[in-house]
Amino acid sequence: MSARRQSPWVVLSAILVYIFLYAPIVVLIVFSFNSSRTNVVFEGVVNQGPCGPFFWYCEFFKNDDVMDATRNTLTIALTSTFFSTIIGTMAALALQRYNFRGRNASETMLYFPIVTPEIVMGIGILVLFSASFGWINSLLALAPDRRLTMGMGTVIVSHIAFSIPFVTLVVRARLHGFDNRLEEAAMDLGANELTTFRKVTLPLIAPGVLAGAMLAFTLSLDDFIITFFTTGPGATTLPIYVYGLLRRIVTPEVNALSTIWILVVLIVVGISQWFQNRE
Repeated sequence: MSARRQSPWVVLSAILVYIFLYAPIVVLIVFSFNSSRTNVVFEGVVNQGPCGPFFWYCEFFKNDDVMDATRNTLTIALTSTFFSTIIGTMAALALQRYNFRGRNASETMLYFPIVTPEIVMGIGILVLFSASFGWINSLLALAPDRRLTMGMGTVIVSHIAFSIPFVTLVVRARLHGFDNRLEEAAMDLGANELTTFRKVTLPLIAPGVLAGAMLAFTLSLDDFIITFFTTGPGATTLPIYVYGLLRRIVTPEVNALSTIWILVVLIVVGISQWFQNRE
């Protein structure tokens, strides 16, 4: 049988979709070399100082505020991803394998943080933290310099809270069709539950765990609304920092920042794809 011919309209539609998706990213990268400080019209490639066309990239690395925001963003994302992946994987295993009172209610409640608008969740978390901190500070009569306030801790806890359902659902999808006889065979050969989980279960569900971790990491990096409501002094992230720049003149330094961020994401996705291909 001859190979099925592809319709030219399908090919054209695919090309247009990719142009629609990636043209803004290409424009963003091009404008990171713009010589204009207003970043509205491209006036040519910048060529200033020893950095030449990479002038705005050099300015980016010289900006201490940007570097602090980057450090905060990565710290929050890595910490929240670590804990949400562990808790989400444990929750997925419990919901998939055990029947307990409240199991159906627990499964239903997993979808609430996903379908609830982020602004509603952000306001709810803000009210929760404000009321809890006010009650604890009054109860313990803490000094002003030791009072519980918003900061890195509240942002990390908030990101863990909204990342757990995503990790749980992704790992549960991996657990569907899992052959429990492999675990039974390992235990019949003398392995205890911990060894069985470490040598059999975890390697088999590792692609799902990795996918859930990547999703949690991406959500944390990209989050603005919940972070905006739960952040405090010294906990400014990159989305919050860029939002603050929008109230002033946005220079191509923001485009340089975005370009570097895109490269980092591509590298992380490439590494993740490499691990999945090995599996």
